[in-house]
Amino acid sequence: MLGVCYYPEHWPESMWADDAKEMRELGLRYVRIGEFAWSRVEPNDGEYTFEWLDRAVEVLSAAGLEVIMCTPTATPPKWLIDKHPDILPVDINTGTVRGFGSRRHYDFSSQNYFDAAMKISEVFAKRYGNHPAICGWQTDNEIACHDTTHSGSENAKLAFQQWCEKKYQSIDALNTAWGTVFWSMEYNNFKQIELPILAVTETHPAHQLDYRRFSSDQVVHFHNEMIKIIRQHSPNRFVTHNYIPMVDTQTDNYALAENLDFVSYDNYPLGRSDLFFAQRPAEEFKPYMRTGHPDFASYSFDQSRGVSKKNFWIMEQQPGPVNWAHHNPRPEKGMVRLWSWQAFAHGADCVCYFRWRQAPFAQEQMHAGVKRNDNSKAAAWAEIEHMRDELKATDFNIEDPVQAKVAIVTGTLNQWVSEIERQSDSYNHQQVEFEYYSALRQLGLAVDFISTDCDISQYSLVVAPCLPIVDAAFVEKCKASNAHFVFGPRSGSKTKDFSLAPNLAPGLIQSLIPIKVLSVETIRPDCSEKLSYENHWYESRCWREELEISENTSVIAEYHDGTPAVVRENNTTYIASLSCVSFLIELFANLSNELSIDTVKLPKDLRMVHRGNSAYIFNYAGYEQTFPNPELGTFVMGSEKLAPYDVAILKLNK
Repeated sequence: MLGVCYYPEHWPESMWADDAKEMRELGLRYVRIGEFAWSRVEPNDGEYTFEWLDRAVEVLSAAGLEVIMCTPTATPPKWLIDKHPDILPVDINTGTVRGFGSRRHYDFSSQNYFDAAMKISEVFAKRYGNHPAICGWQTDNEIACHDTTHSGSENAKLAFQQWCEKKYQSIDALNTAWGTVFWSMEYNNFKQIELPILAVTETHPAHQLDYRRFSSDQVVHFHNEMIKIIRQHSPNRFVTHNYIPMVDTQTDNYALAENLDFVSYDNYPLGRSDLFFAQRPAEEFKPYMRTGHPDFASYSFDQSRGVSKKNFWIMEQQPGPVNWAHHNPRPEKGMVRLWSWQAFAHGADCVCYFRWRQAPFAQEQMHAGVKRNDNSKAAAWAEIEHMRDELKATDFNIEDPVQAKVAIVTGTLNQWVSEIERQSDSYNHQQVEFEYYSALRQLGLAVDFISTDCDISQYSLVVAPCLPIVDAAFVEKCKASNAHFVFGPRSGSKTKDFSLAPNLAPGLIQSLIPIKVLSVETIRPDCSEKLSYENHWYESRCWREELEISENTSVIAEYHDGTPAVVRENNTTYIASLSCVSFLIELFANLSNELSIDTVKLPKDLRMVHRGNSAYIFNYAGYEQTFPNPELGTFVMGSEKLAPYDVAILKLNK
C-alpha cells in the first residue's frame, strides 16, 4: 500500500538496481515513472528511444515492484513546439504567449497538440499496455494546474465560438441568455464573439461563466480521449489521474473523474497550507507552520474520495520541504507518518512518496525526497519504515469503507460563480467551504463531498455552504429526502445563465423554505458585527443578507439589531451570513444531536475519523493530548494519550 515516484532518466543506470532493492526493503510496492520523459523517449519527431525505459521497467520489476506508467503529455518537447507554435497557450491576463521552458506549456484548444498528445499516448499504451510489470496508468500530470485551463489564443476563441453556436443554436438565443443588451454588447453572429478577457473593466458574467464551462469541456474531452486510448491497448489495468481538487483545476472535477478507475491526489500539506492560509495572522498560522492545519489535508482527501465516488490514492506525498510555496518549512518529526495514516483513514488505498531521491539540478532541486541527492537517507525514511511496520501490525484493510452520515454539496460551478462575481474581496468560496468542513470535523464527523447529481439517500445531514446555481432536479431530490439541509448564503441566488433569481434568492430553494433575500451587503472582515444564537454571541462578518420570512419560519439566530440571520422551516435551515467556526460547531452539534448522529467534541488540534470498524485519531498539537472518549473501543495502536504529532487507532466496540 506504499509507493514512490521515480525518475530513472535523472540517474545513472548503474544506480537503478540498488534503488529498486532499497525500495522493496523500505516496504514500497508501487513505482510511478515516465510522466516527464517525452524528450528522452522521443528526442526528435517520430524517433523513439524506448530502450532505456524498457530496461528501467525490467529492473524495477525484477525487484518485485509494480510500475505505474504515465503518459508524458504534461511536458511537450521543444521540437514539437518549434514545429507547431500554436501549441503554446496565451495568458488571459496579459495576452502574451506563455512560452517553452517549464511545464504544462500547452493549449487545450490546439488541434496540433491534441493530435500529438494522443499519438504519444498511443505509442506508450501499445508498447507497455500488456507488459506484466505495468499495474496501471496515470494520465498526464496534475492536469490544468498553473492556471492552464484557460487560454486567450486564437484557437481558443474559434473553439469557443463553435461551442457557443452548438449550445445556443441562434445568436438571438445567446443574446437573450447572456443579457447582452446591457452596455450595448449584442452580437450579430457567433463569429463576433470574443473571449471575455483583456477588456477595460469586468466582462459580462454570463459570458465568463460560459467561457469557463467551455474551457472545462476542452480539458475533459482531452482527458477522456487519452483514457480511451489507454483502455484500448492496456486492458485490465487501472487508469488514474493525479490532481488537486477542487479549486486548482478550474474544471468540472466530477466530469474529469467520470471515466477513471479512481482519483489520485498530490498531498503537500505545508506547501499548499502556506498558500491557502497566506492571509491569516502569524499567531494563527505559526502553530501549523510545520504540520499544516488539522483539517487541511483531510479536506482534500475527502474531496478526492467524493470526486472518485470510491477510495482514492495519494500519488505524491510530501516527505520534506518543497520548493514552490511562498515559504517552505520542513515537517515536524512524525508528520510524514501522520499524513500517511490520515490519508489511509480518510479512504486512501495507497500512499506514494514524492520523490525517491532529491534532484541535484533544475527547478525542483530544493524539493526534498526520501533520499538526499548524495544518496543518504532523508528524515522521512525512518517514518516510512515506521509506516511499513505499522500497516503490517495493524492488519489495515483497504476494503474498509469510510461511512459518513454528513455530506457537503460542492462543485466547480459554485467556485466559478463566486470568482466571477466577487462582490467582496473577503469572500472566497474555498475558504467558506473549508470553515463549514472544519466545524464538522471538530465534532469528529466523517464528511462526504457530493455533487448535486449524487444520491443523497444515505445522509442524515446535507450541507451546502455555497450553492448559487441550483437546478430543479436537486430541489426535488431534497423534497423527497428525510435528511436535514443547511444552505449557506448566496445559495439559489442565480439562474443557470448567471442572472438574478426572478423570484429573489434563494430562488428554487424557496420551495424548501419560504424566505426571500431582500438585499445583500458585504463588509470588511475587520468590521464584523454580532450574531446571537442560543443565548451566546458569535460573529456576523463579510457577507450579510436581509431576509423576509413567512409566519411559519423559525428564527434561530439573529443579527445584532434583532433581524433574522439564521432561519429554519421543517428540515431546512438557511444561514444568511458568514460567521465564525465556533458558531458552526454549535449549530452542527445541535443538529447532529437532533438527528441522532454521534459526535465527539474534540480538543483543539485533535481529530478523529472512522474507517470500517476503526477510529483513527490524530494529534496535530506539539504537546500530549488525551482522547476524550476511550470507551468507544480498544486501542490496537497507541493509547488515549497521544504524544505530539502522534497517531492512535481504536477498534470500535460492535
